[in-house]
Amino acid sequence: MQATPPPASDAATTTDERPSALVPWRLLSLFYDLWPVVALWMLVAIPFVLADVAMSGGDTRHNIEPFSLMAWMEWIACWVVTGLYATISWRRGGQTLGMRPWRLKLQGGDGGAPSWRALWLRYAVGTMSLLAAGLGFWWALFDRERLAWHDRASATRLVRLPKRKK
Repeated sequence: MQATPPPASDAATTTDERPSALVPWRLLSLFYDLWPVVALWMLVAIPFVLADVAMSGGDTRHNIEPFSLMAWMEWIACWVVTGLYATISWRRGGQTLGMRPWRLKLQGGDGGAPSWRALWLRYAVGTMSLLAAGLGFWWALFDRERLAWHDRASATRLVRLPKRKK
């Protein structure tokens, strides 16, 4: 008995047999998402800066010491807030703000919305991929299914939606 492959969605169909790696669109959407994330980081930093000023006796010229406990706590808080932004966006509509102009959408392996566990796993592996100079993103160029590391790890897929008709 021969297994039939799952039907390809219109969004993933290309002229050749392999789906598109979407690497340029992924990177462009990351650049777009950088701006709301930086705004969130600024909001997250406020309590840390205020706490540091209070601990330094009100000296506003004092900066948080690099690699101090306060600095690590701030970075962890920024990572968590960024993860909340990404996972909530992916769960609610499959797209972050940066994915919308490029018509990218995140889907689970079954084509539906991924689970929270899959979304946080995707975010964590994507973070590791970025820390490795983006190697996990570039991997999609060579993968037979054009999936990045975080796609594979979380059993999710990024698809490009067709243009809307006017």
